[in-house]
Amino acid sequence: MKNGMNRRSFLKTTVAASAAFSAPLIIPSRLLGADAPSNRIRVAQIGCGRIAHGMDMPGVIKTGAADYVAVCDYDSRRAEHAKAYIEKSRKSKSPEIKIYGDYKEILARKDVDAVVISTPDHQHAEPAAAAALAGKDIWLQKPLAMCVSESRACYDTVAKSGRILMIGSQQRSSEQFRKACEYVRSGRCGKITHVEIGLPKDETKADEAEQPVPATLNYDAWLGPTPNVYYCEQRVHSQKLGKNGEVDVDSRPGWLRNEDHTLGMITGWGSHHFDILHWGLGIVEGGPEKVEGEAEFPTNKIWNVHLGYKLQYTYPGNIIVNVSDKFTNGIKFIGEEGWIFVARGAEKVTASDPTAGQKPVKFFCASDPKLITGAPTVELYKSTNHHKNWTDCLVSRKEPITPVGNGHYVFSACAIGWVAMKLKRPLKWDSKAEKFIGDDEANSMLKRAERPGYGVFNLLAKQKA
Repeated sequence: MKNGMNRRSFLKTTVAASAAFSAPLIIPSRLLGADAPSNRIRVAQIGCGRIAHGMDMPGVIKTGAADYVAVCDYDSRRAEHAKAYIEKSRKSKSPEIKIYGDYKEILARKDVDAVVISTPDHQHAEPAAAAALAGKDIWLQKPLAMCVSESRACYDTVAKSGRILMIGSQQRSSEQFRKACEYVRSGRCGKITHVEIGLPKDETKADEAEQPVPATLNYDAWLGPTPNVYYCEQRVHSQKLGKNGEVDVDSRPGWLRNEDHTLGMITGWGSHHFDILHWGLGIVEGGPEKVEGEAEFPTNKIWNVHLGYKLQYTYPGNIIVNVSDKFTNGIKFIGEEGWIFVARGAEKVTASDPTAGQKPVKFFCASDPKLITGAPTVELYKSTNHHKNWTDCLVSRKEPITPVGNGHYVFSACAIGWVAMKLKRPLKWDSKAEKFIGDDEANSMLKRAERPGYGVFNLLAKQKA
């Protein structure tokens, strides 16, 4: 999408592209007809940890448009806690909420319209693709996947199914991010030459020894497609109980610092800020042309995601994008006529969100206040509530503000940055072919091995058999 394209043109283009690429969009018959207002969306929750309790379950409930009918987690205590949370939060006791230990049982239910996937990163692509194949619509926490090929496979599967998948990259539904991108796209800064992205960094600590697997945790299923390694609480999530026996779903889980389960902050927070980068630059498909970077990687085996880091991307038009934990957390668009900076400020999605890299700055400012005042000439897709946008689109069948294609291209940009940090050398990227140019070692890192029985590629192979 080029700068200056108005909203009407954007919507016409998006609808046309969707029609050309996707199967016909299907809405459950219960949601149609004269009595449609009384037929609410029936939703199941897959993954009942920190982000589910801190963002997704309350977000879906507050839309007033959906009813939870099922919850699923490989830790049975978390599933039970989620059921109790939903029953306490909603006004009506019906419909009944059932607990499952395997998401495939949920997908087999014909009365479930949509699923909310709030699992660890390594458990995103497979259940999302499986849900699409089962005819369910999907809310999926970012990032879309763990490697570029996995992301592409999930994207293609969802697109061909005609189901709606929305990425939980909620910054697009925050007014300051939308306005910043509208002003940038309206040319307020002149030609964009440079962008600075500030992200937090993670920490490490000594490895814990092997521990007995809790009786309430299906550890093999939790590992999914990742290597079969010994269990310890540091690797998964807290097993602590509060004074009243409540489950700890507030603390930041250990899997967020292990490379088997996430790539670290480059995709964790990076998915959010690269999403705004692409929105501000008008990128719908494609991505950077070059990337180079370096990072400190700990020698520990469990908390081993990158620590401090810096990256430099080159985007089409010779736009240089620098990413570092040393920058203020946010996105700064720099042009020939000024700059615009936007960030969350002190806003947190969950209580344990990291704050490293954040400084006390205005969350929306510019080199000249005039750059961010008055009406922009470019208007972008407007959403004021991310979960409500999703439920609205499930009924209207319109494309949500963060669709699956958006999630794929944003994740890919972050993921090739991780490859560059690992290899510590400049890499050329062909965004159309989704391969590095002339670098076999780098290309080998675009796919990950999957344990038998798990993972999106094993899922798709089973479908074809």
